[in-house]
Amino acid sequence: MSEIKIQKQVSDETIEALGIRSWGIWTKEESKFPWTYDATETCYFLEGDVVVTPDGGEPVSMGPGDLVTFPLGMSCTWDIKKAVKKHYTFEE
Repeated sequence: MSEIKIQKQVSDETIEALGIRSWGIWTKEESKFPWTYDATETCYFLEGDVVVTPDGGEPVSMGPGDLVTFPLGMSCTWDIKKAVKKHYTFEE
C-alpha cells in the first residue's frame, strides 16, 4: 500500500503550475470519520488542522499550505481538529 505523500508549505509557483486554484473546494467541520479512497486524491489545504491515520499505519498531521496525496485504495481515519477548507482533485 502506498503512503500519504505530503509537501509542506508549497510555493505559489507550484500552486500556479498545478492549477490548484481551479480545483474544487471541500469544507468540513470538526469531526472524526473513516474513509477509503476509490481514486488517488491530491489536495491543498487552505484552512484546518487534520490528523489522518491510515489503517495499520502512523498518524500524519496536515494543515494550511500543505499539498497532500492520498493513494488509491487507502483506508484511513480522518480526525479534523479544526474545520477544514481545501482544494482537491482526483486522478481518473
